[in-house]
Amino acid sequence: MHFQISGYLCMITIMARNRLKSEQSVQPSAAEKSKAAEQKALRNSAKNGTLKRQATTSTNKSTSTHKNHKLLAIFSWLIAISLFIAFTSYLFTWKEDQDKIFSLSYHILFNNDIEVNNLLGRLGAYVSHYFFYEGIGIAAYFLCYLFFIIGVNLLVGRRVFRILSQLFFIVFGILYISTTAGFLMHILNYSGFPFAGALGDLMSNYLIRFIGALGTAVVLILTALAYLIWKFNFDIPVPNTLPAAEALHTEQTEEPATVSSGLSPSQPSSSATSSTINEWLGKQMQLIEKDEIAPQSTEKPISPIPSTEKKTPKQSATDVELEIKKPVQEEKTVDEPVASSAKELYEPTLDLKDYQYPSLDLLDDHGTETIVHDNEELRKNKEQIIHTLKNYDIEIRKISATVGPTVTLYEIVPAAGVRISRIKNLEDDIALSLSALGIRIIAPIPGKGTIGIEVPNEKKAIVSIRTLLSSEKFQHTHMQLPIALGKKIDNENFIVDLTTMPHLLMAGATGQGKSVGINAILVSLLYKKHPSQLKFVLIDPKKVELSLYRTIEKHFLAKLPGEEEAIITDTKKAIHTLNALCIEMDIRYDLLKEAGARNIKEYNEKFIHRKLNPEKGHRFLPFIVLVIDEFADLIMTAGKEIEMPIARLAQLARAVGIHLIIATQRPSVNIITGIIKANFSVRIAFKVSSKVDSRTILDTGGAEQLVGKGDMLIAYYGDIVRLQCAFVDTPEVERVVQFIGQQRGYTEAYLLPEYEDEKEMQTPGLNQADRDPLFEEAARIIVATQQGSTSLLQRRMKLGYNRAGRLMDQLEAAGIVGPSMGSKTREVLIKTEAELEQFLRSIS
Repeated sequence: MHFQISGYLCMITIMARNRLKSEQSVQPSAAEKSKAAEQKALRNSAKNGTLKRQATTSTNKSTSTHKNHKLLAIFSWLIAISLFIAFTSYLFTWKEDQDKIFSLSYHILFNNDIEVNNLLGRLGAYVSHYFFYEGIGIAAYFLCYLFFIIGVNLLVGRRVFRILSQLFFIVFGILYISTTAGFLMHILNYSGFPFAGALGDLMSNYLIRFIGALGTAVVLILTALAYLIWKFNFDIPVPNTLPAAEALHTEQTEEPATVSSGLSPSQPSSSATSSTINEWLGKQMQLIEKDEIAPQSTEKPISPIPSTEKKTPKQSATDVELEIKKPVQEEKTVDEPVASSAKELYEPTLDLKDYQYPSLDLLDDHGTETIVHDNEELRKNKEQIIHTLKNYDIEIRKISATVGPTVTLYEIVPAAGVRISRIKNLEDDIALSLSALGIRIIAPIPGKGTIGIEVPNEKKAIVSIRTLLSSEKFQHTHMQLPIALGKKIDNENFIVDLTTMPHLLMAGATGQGKSVGINAILVSLLYKKHPSQLKFVLIDPKKVELSLYRTIEKHFLAKLPGEEEAIITDTKKAIHTLNALCIEMDIRYDLLKEAGARNIKEYNEKFIHRKLNPEKGHRFLPFIVLVIDEFADLIMTAGKEIEMPIARLAQLARAVGIHLIIATQRPSVNIITGIIKANFSVRIAFKVSSKVDSRTILDTGGAEQLVGKGDMLIAYYGDIVRLQCAFVDTPEVERVVQFIGQQRGYTEAYLLPEYEDEKEMQTPGLNQADRDPLFEEAARIIVATQQGSTSLLQRRMKLGYNRAGRLMDQLEAAGIVGPSMGSKTREVLIKTEAELEQFLRSIS
């Protein structure tokens, strides 16, 4: 046993010793521990240094990349803003800059002598012209949007906008908007601002030729609808066949169990209940339409509505009552007033409902809308003006030029301390240095701090009437009587309303454009007004200027009752016509007084709305425009007999729709008297021979410096504006009046009130007792010589002037000679002595 115990102890000791050795072999010493710790620290520091270097490098790289993105974002935004400013400025300055770009192309970028009006200078003008005119038109604004979203993505550093999807949107928008703009410009025959660009014109013209205008419109509409559905899940509104009240009542009469079980309240109820409700609603609608249900008794027939729940009848009845009334009220407010108003309104154009307005194809395009700039001429005139002013010690700070159809306006800004009168006095010297026909100095230009020098162009452009009539300003005007007169120096169309003038006086030397100006006014009105809205009274002493309009007698002309010709050429008939217009004016004023209207516009509106009774004499009043081509001849032959009715009409006829246009080639004070001049606030002066004539027309000089051929000045409410009159040739007028004359017109011309001359009613010469004993002898002398001259009777019959004058008055009263024609001899109405003898026997 002891051996066993000692053996166990030996084994335990050996095991303990072995374990201690193994632990001593595993655990290092302190030196080893310190050495291992130092090596580990070195390894960690090396590793950390590498990581730090890598982190620093990556940080520097990310910072540099972010800076680059910011710079690119700013550059992208700069492009977007620059394009937006250039494009927006191009909308207002394209007319002035386009001609320079056409003439110089890309060379405009390197020519410092060219001045453009674009806010971004020559680069902005050229880029805008390239994208708008030669590119994609108004859709060019999508480029601004493209650069903007690129800049946003670069600045934020993440995809705020998905570029690929945005590119699809931009490309689609460019193609669609350009094509649509080209199609609309083609349909509206618009030739102004290039909204479509070359791309839009190409695509729209191809579609129109391929599938026609109607097919193109359908394709564009369906394309827009498809895009809206694809992009925004746009729902197409489909009209519901069931009444709103029936649908609402069907929803509200469901079983409560259905609602409480979690089903949607919009589920329909049983078929039996629905059919019963439909029958009941039909009966209620019929009763309401027949006005058999009083408003206060609407709840009584609603209570017995069949329902599956006793708690819901009152609530559903109230709801149905409101919904039943709405459809009935909508039908009354939409259908009945429209039908009644259509019956009540009077439409004057229905008298000639098939009348067609003249088309622009009847007119010729005599010139292009663009004005060619001669840069060499502009530079030469600029240097000559500066040189001439320097010779007289006049310094200028700035000079600019505006090229017009006929003249170029040079605006100069003088240096401080320079008197305007000094420049004004150098008008002849500047004209001499420029070798011009005549210049006009405006010192200063109203509304500007500059002095204007108008210099005629060497190459003058023709302003076609077609260009003015096709302009947007004329096509979409709300003027009552729009007239296209011409173009201003800045190439702006000058279109005014005749009713606001309200009368127009035109004067100028022979062959300077008065008759062309009258034709331009008449053609403008013919293109805009219906025959029921406008009538002309044409007086043409020269007998050849206005004879073209004889074709439209039954459409637009007015005349005296019993007259064969609507174009008045005789002085006596002109006097009767003017007095008849005065009677028409008085009649119209009586009608306005009875109707309680202040002017013709208010009166016609009341008549159109049938507020005036035609049985009491009320009628639709058309505008009446009196045109006198040669006023001087009438004044010379009739004098006061012409002047007094003209003065009355000029003073009073505006409110009743009668307007005067008077032209004369002798603007002297005895022709344009103070009474006439005071009532014509708007006056047009073509080229005249002297400054006195210019002052007679415009109260200022300048008309003597015009270059002729339609160059004119218009005094328009205090401002003197220089225009190039619109040109319309005689064949164009013939085509327009023939187009109108071939259509169905009224049975006769518009008849003016009948006028009876009191002097003609008196016949003292036909009285046998008061007749001069030498009456028959004097009549034989006049008929034999065919000269109605008082001096002839004095010489042949050896009479004094008084008796010869009385004999001539008696011969006129008897109808042997015509009325006095001033210095000219009277017309002899009886041509042969046989006719005279027969006439003398009839009155004896």
